[in-house]
Amino acid sequence: MQDIGIGIIGCGFMGKTHTFGAKTIPLHYDKLPFVPRLVGVCDSNGEAARAMKDYHGFEFATSSLDELLSRKDIDVVTVSTPNVFHKEQILAALAAGKHVYCDKPLAAGFSEALEVCEAWKKSGLTAQVAHQFRCFPAVMRAKQLIEEGRIGAIMGFHGAYLHSGSIDKNKPIGWKQDKAMGGGGVLFDLGSHILDLLRSLLGDFTGLFASTRILYPERPGSGGGMVRITADDSAWILVKLAGGVQGMVEVSKIYTGTNDDFRFEIYGEKGALRFNSMDCNWLEFFDNTKPEKALGGERGYIRIETMSAFEKPGASLPPSKFPMGWMRAHVHCLYGFLNSVYSGTPASPSFEDGAYILKVLEHAYESAAEGVWKTV
Repeated sequence: MQDIGIGIIGCGFMGKTHTFGAKTIPLHYDKLPFVPRLVGVCDSNGEAARAMKDYHGFEFATSSLDELLSRKDIDVVTVSTPNVFHKEQILAALAAGKHVYCDKPLAAGFSEALEVCEAWKKSGLTAQVAHQFRCFPAVMRAKQLIEEGRIGAIMGFHGAYLHSGSIDKNKPIGWKQDKAMGGGGVLFDLGSHILDLLRSLLGDFTGLFASTRILYPERPGSGGGMVRITADDSAWILVKLAGGVQGMVEVSKIYTGTNDDFRFEIYGEKGALRFNSMDCNWLEFFDNTKPEKALGGERGYIRIETMSAFEKPGASLPPSKFPMGWMRAHVHCLYGFLNSVYSGTPASPSFEDGAYILKVLEHAYESAAEGVWKTV
């Protein structure tokens, strides 16, 4: 069995998420030919890094990126830091010969993403963006049904990713509301996920028209005092696909009553699909080929019980009949990357996929500022 040595960059929420994934992969997947090993953790806050080491079993902790990357027993690094640091850390990791797993978005902007992609292609190393929503069995089943032609030609779609965490005007801002940290607002934070997912199911976008909203022009800063807000709280994008198909994408952090509501509806000539992450164990499918009959016949949405029914070796813990969750999708996303590292096969979503989404996001901001359609 091959060890894959892992170094985590960043000790915040996503650093802990990737740590959880690496620790639990051997429990979720039976008889893997590789095992993740937590070697090092790096954070600019050395005390936070040492606490991660002590609590979660890393072999060493450091506040120096160079020290982490110099270790020959680290094969893979995960970049779990604010967006503004991604480019520098990815380029350093690739130069050190490390495979890279990076949180979305890939970088703080499209030009940075192009630099990252160029370095990655030259390196020959494995790289992936952490778009874990692709990894729900219900979403994978939706992709399968679309590719099988079960819903036919696409007529329209709607995608949404909705939170309520920015409603309180007295809550101090975090780095995601600070464009100086590459935060970019909800389009970067939530829009990157739903746009990636829709593209993976439906194909490339050809054009878009966007509008954004800032709820409060000022909010409390993280260090005290009021600061001017430039990052959007809500955004709406009208999206075109090839052939003239249009759909709507909506993202917000000011929708009362939402939690982590990631939704899509896709309408085709022969059928339709619906998914909501808050009820993530089911994919709803409408088969439009069934005839209309008195009393309804067999027409109507059915709920496909996707649950935790991953393809082998992924359904060992929990078993396939047990419910899914947000964290389990992250584990499967990281597993897919590590399996690609082990097997030498391309990882998906790739850095090129991540760069494409950043291009779309920048076009959306340009559209919102100028009030015009943008060609993608």
